[in-house]
Amino acid sequence: MQDVLQQNILPFWMERMVDRENGGFYGRIDGQGRLHPQAEKGAILNARILWAFAAAYRVMDDGTKGAHETYRSHESYLTMATRAKDYLVEHFIDKEYGGVYWSVDYQGRPLDTKKQFYAIGFAIYGLSEYVRATGDREALDYALKLYDSIEEHALDREHNGYIEACTREWGEIADMRLSELDANYPKSQNTHLHIIEPYTNLLRCLKEQHVDQRRADVEASLRNLIDIFTDRILNPETHHLDLFFEMDWTRGAGQLESYGHDIECSWLIHEAALVLGDQQVLDKVERVVQEVAKASEKGLRPDGAMIHEANLDTGHVDDDLHWWVQAENVVGWVNIYQHFGDASAFEKAAACWQYIKDNLIDWDRGEWFWSRHPDGTLNTVDDKAGFWKCPYHNSRMCLEVIERSIS
Repeated sequence: MQDVLQQNILPFWMERMVDRENGGFYGRIDGQGRLHPQAEKGAILNARILWAFAAAYRVMDDGTKGAHETYRSHESYLTMATRAKDYLVEHFIDKEYGGVYWSVDYQGRPLDTKKQFYAIGFAIYGLSEYVRATGDREALDYALKLYDSIEEHALDREHNGYIEACTREWGEIADMRLSELDANYPKSQNTHLHIIEPYTNLLRCLKEQHVDQRRADVEASLRNLIDIFTDRILNPETHHLDLFFEMDWTRGAGQLESYGHDIECSWLIHEAALVLGDQQVLDKVERVVQEVAKASEKGLRPDGAMIHEANLDTGHVDDDLHWWVQAENVVGWVNIYQHFGDASAFEKAAACWQYIKDNLIDWDRGEWFWSRHPDGTLNTVDDKAGFWKCPYHNSRMCLEVIERSIS
């Protein structure tokens, strides 16, 4: 995994995606490998680049991780992370109303100015990781301001939970969807998952930096989010995560199962409880962690790969083998093995890692392909790098395995 991270994933972004003419990073390389230099630049892509290189700089210390002569310089990861941080602050953060824009054009001018709380969460995730790597207090200040934006404008104080989106000025917005593939509901599992993720990292950052001023606030928010997952989003009958909800938590959009999100949530909610450090919460969560991971097995194939999702009402199954699902599948089962001693979980992780190496990594041109179809053919229609295809799931998989103590 160290080889794949440092010789396949990170060099692709360093060599192919740096926009030296207009600043920051290009917005898209398509599935055929063609650069689109005037593509819009998404907040999610920029924040995930920030997270990936900040985490790589923090974890991959040349002196302790076994440097390889063909590996990129450790300092170059910091250069990339700082480039992403500076671009995020300069072009994505809304200086007038707060929050981050959904996208800017290729020259860095605001394009889609809506406030999607999923994207604000990723900005916190990237900035807090940059603080963990560097101690940069400016980045921490921005992360805390974005945390305040979510708490002020997204938290539903009547029914609990977080809404999906607002206008630039924090007003109501008719279309709250993350993408055209999503149902238009005011609350979703996906957004909550990617708010608990940055809040966990923000709390860990505050602890590591010995910043006590806001710790109680973030701890309370994280504790509440854990309860939302265990008491609202988790389906107690199936142990899968329900995906879309009305404001009062009535389930919407039918009986949907997203196996990649199930296995991803199993380790992210566990991480949240571990960082929170409350044994009572951890005892409650660890039962749920194992139940959700077990439920996700429904999406596993005999070769170790995991399919995307299914609509039980219509019978439609999306059995494409997406890059991000496989990456989260590996981490989820490694987590089960590490904390619960389940040897079969390690075998599941190893089988999926073998599938990734054989089918998804582009060994010739770098990075991973979006997916393979169930018949084994390669998906070259969806992006190689773009709004949703970022160095995050796959680099995080590598870093999680490298950083964990697994015997």
